[in-house]
Amino acid sequence: MENFTYCTPTKYIFGKGAELHAGEELKRIGLKNVVVCYGKGSVIRSGLLKRVLERLDAEGISHTELGGIEPNPTDPKVREGIDLCRQINADGLLAVGGGSTIDTAKAIAAGVPYDGDFWDFWAGKATVGTALPVGVVLTIPAAGSEGSGNSVITLLDGMRKISLRTDFALRPKFALLNPELTYTLPQEQTAAGIADMMAHILERYFSPTADVEITDRVSEGVLMAIMEEAPKVIADPCNYQARANIMWSGTLAHNGICGTGRKEDWVSHFMEHELSSLYGITHGTGLAIVFPAWMTFMAHHNPWKVAQLARRVLGIEINGDDTTVALAGIKRIKEFFHSLGLPVSLADIGITDPDIEHLVKKLHENKGDEIGGYYHLRAPQTTEIYNLAR
Repeated sequence: MENFTYCTPTKYIFGKGAELHAGEELKRIGLKNVVVCYGKGSVIRSGLLKRVLERLDAEGISHTELGGIEPNPTDPKVREGIDLCRQINADGLLAVGGGSTIDTAKAIAAGVPYDGDFWDFWAGKATVGTALPVGVVLTIPAAGSEGSGNSVITLLDGMRKISLRTDFALRPKFALLNPELTYTLPQEQTAAGIADMMAHILERYFSPTADVEITDRVSEGVLMAIMEEAPKVIADPCNYQARANIMWSGTLAHNGICGTGRKEDWVSHFMEHELSSLYGITHGTGLAIVFPAWMTFMAHHNPWKVAQLARRVLGIEINGDDTTVALAGIKRIKEFFHSLGLPVSLADIGITDPDIEHLVKKLHENKGDEIGGYYHLRAPQTTEIYNLAR
């Protein structure tokens, strides 16, 4: 196990009616004038936004709305939000929605006090030192952005989809999690969220670091819980206990606990970002395609951790070497994704002739010639993995 520093300053309020604490939590951290960010209207139609704004009014907190945030968020909305915050002299942001809304709010929060272009942070030209405080009312358990310092934004000029990671500066000050708010999610969105949170765990699980049994077991336990609860929420979207377990799993998957003391990988996320940037697919859906392909490559090149996952989590009890066991585990995880209605190949979503040359070119332009923590990959290897995802 490696040395690490772990700090999660986010306050979580979990359970029925959690969203009703929005006003008091903003007041607790000293905010008086916030921009409320949300997506394309479901929070309006459901009445959630109205309930939240009423709580802000009750606490005397001024608020201005920034709606229309798209999935796979892009830089124009961030720039609009930065301008709005500066115009009204906002002292913080409240994100009401899922990962795209939260990531946009974080990007705005980083950009407001910065003299240059906010994209400097994503391009690696600057480091986020200060940012406006961000609070969250979560509606989609998937990205885990409610408990992380990460934010994924696409720069339209060149279609560069980049994930920024910060230790503390962009972690939300609080997150309000009510599983009831997820009852009306479409099945495909619920399933994609499950794949996303599983991938967040796997990116940390597949590590070259030895002697990390405690975080291996934490990761395995959360993965097993997700795989047990996922069929329940698909079968009965209003099963509160199953929804609660899935929602909390999404937070635990990405708040850093599963990555303590170890090197992480993140190649599958990098590869998926290029897919969703080019083809506009849902992030979790793309991960259900990319991760089994990446694991298949690893089964033939560095199989030991894939085999461990197969034995400990996926119930593979066959005799055989690590490659044989790993491939059996990959077959089982594909079956699990299929059972949720998720694709496991590009052909499953109608992409029969993917532009692999473009995907590989953009991947290495954005992330460097050699990528990966579990196994180092260059263009010939990432080309092979994209081909395995066909």
